[in-house]
Amino acid sequence: MSPATAKVNLLDLDPAAAEAALREFAESRGVGAYRGSQAARHLWTTPVASFSEMTDLPLAFRAELEAQFRLPRLELAAEQRSTDGTRKFLFRMHDGQTIETVSIPDGKRVTFCISSQAGCALQCSFCATGLMGFARNLLPSEIAGQVRELALLDEPLQPTNIVFMGMGEPMMNWKSVDVVLSILNDPKGFGVGARHITVSTVGVLPGIEALAQRKEQFRLAISVHAPNDELRRRLMPVNTKFPLSSVIDAAAAFDRRVTFEYVMLGGVNDQPEQAEELARLAKRCGAFVNLIPLHAGGAGNFTPTSGAGITRFSQALTRLGVQVAVRKSRGTDIAAACGQLRVERLRRRPPRSPEEHGEVEEA
Repeated sequence: MSPATAKVNLLDLDPAAAEAALREFAESRGVGAYRGSQAARHLWTTPVASFSEMTDLPLAFRAELEAQFRLPRLELAAEQRSTDGTRKFLFRMHDGQTIETVSIPDGKRVTFCISSQAGCALQCSFCATGLMGFARNLLPSEIAGQVRELALLDEPLQPTNIVFMGMGEPMMNWKSVDVVLSILNDPKGFGVGARHITVSTVGVLPGIEALAQRKEQFRLAISVHAPNDELRRRLMPVNTKFPLSSVIDAAAAFDRRVTFEYVMLGGVNDQPEQAEELARLAKRCGAFVNLIPLHAGGAGNFTPTSGAGITRFSQALTRLGVQVAVRKSRGTDIAAACGQLRVERLRRRPPRSPEEHGEVEEA
């Protein structure tokens, strides 16, 4: 099919643009613009697998939609279930690349952890995703499509919260993530409240600034993992490009509450003096600190901080006036570390440097 006649991928459009395109198409086919709005509801709000399943539309119009537009699917390549209810999904895309999505139940809450890239170029030394290198950015239909596919399961999964904490650095795929935020939040999309959607970044400054420009109250989480530049450069090479002080300044300028993500590495970043350094950073921008036990499936030769060590570190932060929580370890009986399932299934790719990662594209 030539580019001039290529079908339009509706799932790459935000809800307003998709509905406008469908209404215009319906009117051009003489069935009334309202039929386009009916079709648009089946993209995200009440998703269906194909145009043929839009049974509230005339059969002939469904065929015309099929000829003009696309609703691409992600193939479920593998699934693992933990005894704690955590479910991990490996999705295969059209080019054979795979990505991971995790569903984490917690009482009445269900959090989806979604991926924004196939692999990651940032090479954080404790992250399983960093082992595989970077393949490519995901399209909006491939990011939001993870949520859509879980809604299309025989027993549908619906999120109360969504975090961009899966594979990849969301802020280095801002062009797609920007669209996906609208799809997730819009009442004509998935309708998830903005305060229940968190974008996590290692501190990519243009992306933080772009997120701050959005009027919705999306949450920002920053992967800090070290309280000073010297250690952070060793653990996270991206700190050379985006130094910690600049990242903290950007967090302080962000007009919503920021969370610091801090993976606890035994004997590396869990000492009393490091708690003091981290507290100073958090107080500069009023951040909440989330301490994360190192998952056994992570990368590198790191030793997890002991439970007692995490408690001491947490108590030190509290004494210093910082709000802190310790993240529960979930899915410990499955390949639940980010990227671990993909690494187990696929041959590793050579790592690329952050400079090869692509530019942040602001909408």
